[in-house]
Amino acid sequence: MKIQRDYPTLTVTKKGEAALKGGHPWVYDAEIVSGESDDIANGSLVDVVSGRGSYLGTGFYSRQSKIRVRVLSGNANDRFDGAFFERRVRYAVDYRRTVMGDDFDCCRLIFGESDGLPGLTVDKFGDVLVTQVLSFGMDAVKGTVFAALRKVLGEYGVPVRGIFERNDVAIRRLEGLDEYKGWYDPDGEGHPDSTVTEIVENGIRYTVDFENGQKTGFFLDQKYNRREVARIARGKRVLDCFTHTGSFALNAAYGGAEHVTAVDISAAAVEMARHNASLNGLDERMDFLQADVFDLLPRLEKEHHGYDFVILDPPAFTKSRRTVDSATRGYKEINYRAMKMLPRGGYLATCSCSHFMRNDLFVKMLHSAASDAGVQLKQVEVRQQACDHPVLWNVPETDYLKFYIFQII
Repeated sequence: MKIQRDYPTLTVTKKGEAALKGGHPWVYDAEIVSGESDDIANGSLVDVVSGRGSYLGTGFYSRQSKIRVRVLSGNANDRFDGAFFERRVRYAVDYRRTVMGDDFDCCRLIFGESDGLPGLTVDKFGDVLVTQVLSFGMDAVKGTVFAALRKVLGEYGVPVRGIFERNDVAIRRLEGLDEYKGWYDPDGEGHPDSTVTEIVENGIRYTVDFENGQKTGFFLDQKYNRREVARIARGKRVLDCFTHTGSFALNAAYGGAEHVTAVDISAAAVEMARHNASLNGLDERMDFLQADVFDLLPRLEKEHHGYDFVILDPPAFTKSRRTVDSATRGYKEINYRAMKMLPRGGYLATCSCSHFMRNDLFVKMLHSAASDAGVQLKQVEVRQQACDHPVLWNVPETDYLKFYIFQII
């Protein structure tokens, strides 16, 4: 279909055309054949067409990023006004209310491309929204999107006391955006005095510092995986590695574990985990250790440690394809050590949160670790991220979290 618009037109290669027709919303710099010029402003809307002039989609243009266009829509009849962005927000909110049920109070409200709002993340912590914008075009329309969030949530009787921006990430500079964090309050509507709030997940209370915590302050994507850990942990002695705010450790203790040790290399993380344990009255069955997991696991392997359930929830060991091999070695090392130290009949929960560490690579690594450790793995559960982080099948980058529970035999 050929169209007439006021937007600049970019022509893409056959590879780019195939990707867009397949549903992937990104156009890379190497896929653009013609149409780029200094007259196209960063963040402006552009139409993308094939070599034959057929319309493929409209999206935000980036002058600096390798992702030249983040496609918003493949519908030539769409008008990219306030009604368009309100409609996208409404779809996202309605989806969470439907699939999250009682968990809607704390959830990921917007998950970028999965919700048709590329480069935007919005987490809901009660009546506070914490946002992150990673594309120039989305940054230009964020006021419209934030207003739509307030309106749509208000229609459901859900107040928004404040919107806090966590735009303090280096990736923004690839789009020509500044790094910063702070309250979004252009109209003087007001906001809470504190950037620390309390949430409840799986019946457990957490203090969340959404100004200074990692990402937006709390990792919501493991919500139901933590619940599964709580079910298995009853009566067991649990070692939770890379505990961060203590979420897996707390779920294990809440689920009836005999004892839980929460480990992190960060003193601040250990202190936050200890605080959250006290907040829930679980500290008597828990202890906390500041240590490097890579050093701790070999030491525990040689000791009479008594753990029969190990949880490995490391940060992303790789954030690019170039470092996948070194990341694989890191994943294998901690999984191998955990398998070696666990008794026969013990349990291992292990995961990766990097989409570059594809599931087939992760599974291959686990097979190799088990072989070297001289054990077999009986699969208990295979899980992904929670449903408020929806996987868009044509966008593999949205399918990032691998979570496995095994019994060691």
